[in-house]
Amino acid sequence: MARCEVCGNDYGLTFEVHAQGAVHVFDCFACAIHRMAPICEHCNVKIIGQGVEAEGHFYCCAHCAREEGKVGVVDHV
Repeated sequence: MARCEVCGNDYGLTFEVHAQGAVHVFDCFACAIHRMAPICEHCNVKIIGQGVEAEGHFYCCAHCAREEGKVGVVDHV
């Protein structure tokens, strides 16, 4: 069994996420989101959907990016 790096649960069904050369171990998606999801630089929400990246900054939507002065940013539909 492996231990979740967020909650410490020692669980037989943990899973690994490999990202940017590191390996992370979680017992559920909630813990993975808590640790791995970027945070919107305007409203501070965890970005678990597509989000928007503008000039190296992450936002949950085009509206938040525009509120931070990014131009020409639109949500894809």
